Amino acid sequence: MERQQLIKLVEQMTIEEKVDQLLQLSADFYSEVAEERTGPMADLGITEEIIDRAGTTLGVSGAKEAIQIQKNYMKKNRLGIPTILMADIIHGFRTIFPIPLAIGSSWDLEVAEQMAEVSAKEAAVSGLHVTFSPMVDLVRDPRWGRVMESTGEDPFLNSRFAEAFVKGYQGADLKEDFFRVASCVKHFAAYGAAIAGRDYNTVNMSERQLRESYLPGYKAALDAGAKLVMTSFNTVDGVPATGNKWLFREVLRKEFEFDGVVISDWGAVKELIPHGVAEDEKEAAELAIKAGVDIEMMTTCYTQYLEELIEEGAVEAELLDEAVLRILTLKNELGLFENPYRGADEALEKRWILSEEHRNAAREIAKKSMVLLKNEAILPLNKRDKVAIVGPGANSKDILGAWSWQGRQEEAVSLSEGAQAISENVLIGAESFDYFTPSQAAIDEALKLAKQADKVVLALGEREWMSGEAASRSDIKLPESQCQLFEQIKEVNPNVIVTLYNGRPLDLTEIDTAKAIVEAWFPGTEGGAALSEILWGQYNPSGRLSMSFPESVGQVPIYYNCDNTGRPFEVTPDEKYVSKYLDVSNYAKYPFGYGLSYSQFSYSDFCLENDELVSGEVIEASVMVENTSDYAGEETVQLYIRDRKAEVVRPIKELKGFKKVKLSPKEKRKVSFMIDEKLLRYVHSNQKFTSDTGVFNIMVGANSRDLLTLSFKLTNR
Repeated sequence: MERQQLIKLVEQMTIEEKVDQLLQLSADFYSEVAEERTGPMADLGITEEIIDRAGTTLGVSGAKEAIQIQKNYMKKNRLGIPTILMADIIHGFRTIFPIPLAIGSSWDLEVAEQMAEVSAKEAAVSGLHVTFSPMVDLVRDPRWGRVMESTGEDPFLNSRFAEAFVKGYQGADLKEDFFRVASCVKHFAAYGAAIAGRDYNTVNMSERQLRESYLPGYKAALDAGAKLVMTSFNTVDGVPATGNKWLFREVLRKEFEFDGVVISDWGAVKELIPHGVAEDEKEAAELAIKAGVDIEMMTTCYTQYLEELIEEGAVEAELLDEAVLRILTLKNELGLFENPYRGADEALEKRWILSEEHRNAAREIAKKSMVLLKNEAILPLNKRDKVAIVGPGANSKDILGAWSWQGRQEEAVSLSEGAQAISENVLIGAESFDYFTPSQAAIDEALKLAKQADKVVLALGEREWMSGEAASRSDIKLPESQCQLFEQIKEVNPNVIVTLYNGRPLDLTEIDTAKAIVEAWFPGTEGGAALSEILWGQYNPSGRLSMSFPESVGQVPIYYNCDNTGRPFEVTPDEKYVSKYLDVSNYAKYPFGYGLSYSQFSYSDFCLENDELVSGEVIEASVMVENTSDYAGEETVQLYIRDRKAEVVRPIKELKGFKKVKLSPKEKRKVSFMIDEKLLRYVHSNQKFTSDTGVFNIMVGANSRDLLTLSFKLTNR
């Protein structure tokens, strides 16, 4: 359908039809079970007619249900306009992949694209058209539960992953490829900067910081073609995002030139009232439509008051027409006018969902996402080793993560199952082991098995519900019972390897004396199999942290690219009056970019082809990377830059590039990066994105801490 035809369609609609196109309702409103339908209707105060006209639907699962909802919807729609079916497909539909924070730790953009493509395929055959992903919120505070949905603390890395996710979800042409879904980037903007890491809390930062650190991820997703943007729950410069006209009309629409659909988060329009910027639902509707929110999710401020606001002249009718046209344009881009049942196919559901091919992809991606944090020459395990697998995570299938909406724990592979598939020489307990209050029988059994074993794999971590939305934690240590268990096991067998299932960086001080620590995150459906392959050396770990692990929660927020100070600790560390703590280090326990391998890599011969970079030209930075071990492995070579003098204070280092290289034993390879003036730009005090001439440090290495350093000068000559 051409744009002019869409405009004519808008002109044919009544004002009631237009207003209700802006309403999103959940799938239970379309249930054939009367009780499931009438309860929510009464709660929202809406009629059958409004339900029949609501423009989009949330949370449908399954091709049969999707086809039935669309068929009934089309029968009742006067103009034959289809609904759009949307859902949260964050890291897998039924085949669950590692959480996004884990995928970020792969430092592998192909991994992100593959995850999104498989997720889209399963979602599309199940009848869905839109996923509320990727979440590209930059996060520097691990107390925030939704850190598990992000790819970490760095704007550059987040931006690259944002592009990859969108590409994987949407493919080249949504209208032609029915097995892709439209991508909704979220949450606009700066949701990950909630004060104290408390979900839904206030965000308070300068516009310059917003533009430099937080907006790049969203912009990258939009440049990759994301079709929708979701509002955030938080304030931006004192104004809630859902009613923030500057944020959406000026920044998103004008500066970023985004012409797609803006959707509120669940209930966020009505939340303008408790925020204290709207007196009632009518005023909330006025603020949101003027800000540019096209779809109101699960509240009815628009439905109840938008027509009245237009009649009174408080809201221009053109704003309603613009929003409706954007929604119809999305429906057209999805091909729904030609095929309202786009992609939904019960036969393909049975063939593709949780297929062997998809499970294999989930396993490979899980392996690439896990991070070896510590290894005192105890890993990899040998099949001759008698290994006890104990602890709350040993037999647990609670490994999918908080956003595994369609995932089923019973379909997951536990660590004990994965271990038994590799080695016959493992000891597995039969007692159920609680994450918080294990029974004495479970503890006794674990100690008995540990005494019998050569080595012990102690599986610890979080439960699924301990991270995700509304799951902020002030204490990010392991539960006390798990720390006590670690000490008890270590007393009877010092050869303890800790594995961790969790959705955020943790304070691991209490288990610091483990011989090895493997960060497995919430690894998804094939998690136990992937983790076992790493433990027994069938896969050489290659993951690198995309978010720093603190020594103590008291350091939080802690991140590698912090600004320099006037009294930097690094210059005079023995002085009292410098920026430091009295009781803990300034630095992360495990910094951004960090991760070990069964291989060892050395860096040498770091050089620049020229120590002067002329604006408009390029210089090459290169380093020799050698695998000095007997294990073939993959290294992630990281490039950082520091602006030594600028108009505003700059970070002590910033990631500007990375390359993954696979090296055979004893192999050496030159790794090069091209440096140009664009890499040196930053947001100045006037909000302009430009560079300054002067001296820059350039650093290369295995992580943000262990780096080789040179310098060059940027000139305009």
